[in-house]
Formats: sequence, structure tokens, C-alpha cells
Amino acid sequence: MKVLLLANQPEKTTRLRLFEATLKELGYETIVPRFDTVNWISIARKARETILRERPDVVHLFNVPDVIYHWLPGLRGSGYKRLIYDYRSPWGVETQLRFGSIAKSACEHFERQLAEAADMITTVNTPLREKARAYAPDKDVHVIPNYPRRSFAELGAESATSNAVIFVGRVCEQEGIDSLLRVAGDLPDQEFWIVGGGPFAWWYLRRAKKNVRAFGWQPHERVAALVSSARICIIPRTENALTPYSTDKSIWKLNEYLNLGKQVVASGITLEERRKNLWVVRSTDLRRAVEESMEIEPEPMKEGDYRFWEENVERVKEVYESV
Repeated sequence: MKVLLLANQPEKTTRLRLFEATLKELGYETIVPRFDTVNWISIARKARETILRERPDVVHLFNVPDVIYHWLPGLRGSGYKRLIYDYRSPWGVETQLRFGSIAKSACEHFERQLAEAADMITTVNTPLREKARAYAPDKDVHVIPNYPRRSFAELGAESATSNAVIFVGRVCEQEGIDSLLRVAGDLPDQEFWIVGGGPFAWWYLRRAKKNVRAFGWQPHERVAALVSSARICIIPRTENALTPYSTDKSIWKLNEYLNLGKQVVASGITLEERRKNLWVVRSTDLRRAVEESMEIEPEPMKEGDYRFWEENVERVKEVYESV
């Protein structure tokens, strides 16, 4: 079976690349195109050309922004046989936060169109599974969580320790940079590390206090070492319309933190299952939670406490054998 994996930027989509590795391990011929452009019209054109050239048995589409591939159902039969829609993020809800309810309706139109056209749907957590089922009640929806590979935990196994609070991710409002800087300002004697960047990172960090150290984007192995060195890991999001859809099964860095045995303080997310060393609090309680976490040590991890991508191999296999 030949499989084509599609996204906005396929070669840079972490979830897609993990699927790619797993499908190859399972013996599927797997193609990941490289578009070398961020222009949506160019991406759509190149994707269409790739499908018609390769004629895969299955196209697996990883959503956001879905408008790029609204034409995809029309190539069924002439370009490919089956469509799997990976609903990894509620694009309509995200857009609503910036542009309002009209934008949400427009984006969700494309989400619904692709969900209805898919032969099968994959997703990252239970809330998104239910949202996908609302679009397409007759479709099978399989939850395949965003868990990191076991190898990530091994990268930071022998790192030195510090007393820092670490944030990893995009420096932007959605990821909670304002809340993070506010907590850092309230705790001037506590060191905070920021690992990540973004087009406006300089703007947000221009008012950072002296106890905030910005590392910028770092290689994955360096991220693992920095996280292992820190005392506490923080996810400082503010509660909003995305909170019900952001869970412990969908947030990469949360599972990376926990798999490294770190204590995690998180806000603006929803808990699907109890996880050792994870504190989920209101964003207004972040400062208190950080201070209290400093006073205790993380609980030792046992084998059943870890969540690795390797657990998803059988789930991926089931999806592809069914389609």
C-alpha cells in the first residue's frame, strides 16, 4: 500500500513525521512531499501535482489550515483511493479567538467538508474526537495521542540540575507568554528559562526581567538537556475557548516534561487522566503553584507512568488495516 502524508509544511510537522516512521516500520510505502514554500496557493498546486503523479492508495491529511486542501475530496478515484483526516487541532476555534464568530464558521465549514469526505478520522484526544464525530457521525474516529518517542527521554538522562523554571515553545500570547512574564516578575529571585521563539518573540521579551533567560530555538537534544536540568516545567496558558481541546493527550511538551520525570505546573488546559507530577491549576494560581512546587520533589516514575509514541504503533496499525 502506498501512503501520501500531507500537511501545510509536511517535512516540519512533528506528528506527521512520527506517523511516517511508524508506517515505514509497518512496511507501508510512505511519501512525504516537500513544498519549499509557505504560500497556500503554491502548496495546493504542488500537492495536487504530487497526488496525480504518485497516485497513492491512501492520502492521510493532517489538518490546519484546512482551506488549503478543500479540493482534496474531488481527486478521489482519479488521484487516490482512500482519505484519512487527522483532526489534530480545532482550526475554527483558534481562528475565532482572533477574528470572531464569522471566521469560526468559515473555518469550520472546511473542517466539516473534509471530515464528511474522509473514509476514517484520526485525532489526538477525546474532546477532538467528539468534535469530529459531530461533523461526521457515521465515521470511525481513532484517538492517537501526541506522545513523544522513548528516545527523547534518553537524550536528557544525564543532565546537570538547576533551580530554574523552564518554558518550552512558541513565544506568543496563545502559549501564555504574558502569564509567564507576569509570574517571573512576581518572583524576582527565581530564575526562569524560555526555550523557543517566534516572529514577535523580541517584542514580548523586551520587557522581561533580569531573572528571565531566553535561549531561543534549540535542537531537540539540547531541549531535552535543558528540561532535564530545570527544577520545574511550566505551561502558562490562559483559559479560553481552546482550553477544552488542549489536554494531556495532545500537548507534546507536557508529555516530554513528564517523561523526563519533571514536575509540571500547567494552566489553561484540561486533564483527561491523572498523571504523576502534573499540577493543573487556574492561570490566576500559577504563581502560588510554582512557589509550592519548589518545596517538594517530583515523585519517582514507574514504567506505567510514562507515555511514549511507541504505544501508538498498534493504534496506527489498526487504522491502516481498517481503511
